[in-house]
Amino acid sequence: MDKNELVQKAKLAEQAERYDDMAACMKSVTEQGAELSNEERNLLSVAYKNVVGARRSSWRVVSSIEQKTEGAEKMKGDYYRYLAEVAAGDDKKGIVDQSQQAYQEAFEISKKEMQPTHPIRLGLALNFSVFYYEILNSPEKAMQLLRDNLTLWTSDTQGDEA
Repeated sequence: MDKNELVQKAKLAEQAERYDDMAACMKSVTEQGAELSNEERNLLSVAYKNVVGARRSSWRVVSSIEQKTEGAEKMKGDYYRYLAEVAAGDDKKGIVDQSQQAYQEAFEISKKEMQPTHPIRLGLALNFSVFYYEILNSPEKAMQLLRDNLTLWTSDTQGDEA
């Protein structure tokens, strides 16, 4: 297909809001090697801006869902921890187990989906360590969790400064 046909096709794709098709046409134009006119550069820019913008928007939705999932598990862990503080007898063990399971699930999600310095991940690490310290009476585990995360936070912030 010649350059003029591709440009015309890109314009039609823009009118139909088919930005993937528009980008494909303009990519073909650039691959022909000729210098682009102002109009062609503009079409190329509009095409890729919209293609990338749609992907960014989708990514934000997915990221938001993951944060909500992690946040829900963290909240579940917190509320079970609060219940564990006042529970007695046979009920307490089940509540403690549910709290630990929720915190662990939230922690696994946060490790996969968030930077070590993400505020939600930092809050989760703090609450999980409080759980270890106050509910499981395990200051060693609480301190180890905080030490491990401090190492990650430190290396992450040093990586940002480089």
